[in-house]
Amino acid sequence: AAVLTPPFRLDVGLTEILENEPRPALRALAVVDHRPKLGPILHSASCRFRIPLTHPDTVVVGAPMYNFTVPSQLKAWIDRILVAGTTFRYGANGPEGLAGGKRVIVALSRGGFYEDNSAFEHAKSYLQAAFGFIGITPEFVTADGIAVGPEQREAGIANGLADVERLAA
Repeated sequence: AAVLTPPFRLDVGLTEILENEPRPALRALAVVDHRPKLGPILHSASCRFRIPLTHPDTVVVGAPMYNFTVPSQLKAWIDRILVAGTTFRYGANGPEGLAGGKRVIVALSRGGFYEDNSAFEHAKSYLQAAFGFIGITPEFVTADGIAVGPEQREAGIANGLADVERLAA
């Protein structure tokens, strides 16, 4: 698995991050770490770094919601993986995702509370659309209400951990 958390270090494997994790559900995610290292690939045609999304079996993305959407670093990474001919192609019926069969788990944290159809929610909906465009249906671990107050923060973290338990089962 690849772990992408701000500042999106690409040289750290999930096992390395979770090896001392005290919570069994989070530690259980470490078993999916089939590739201990994931680094950027220099795309020679455009001389820019692109993440080889086609290599890992599972990618875990850390996505805090900033100003109603994803951080600019995550947006930049997504711009690098949405590549015609590599992760999608244009066919007779429109775009077709080529990265299917990969598991993407998004750890999403939001300071407030947002319904999926909220006019201000542009993080989860964007990630669903972007990954869906390349043929991946992301799974979400969500912690809402982190900035509302101590009780809401604890409830949000508990909800996120329950999502982790569900995914680890």
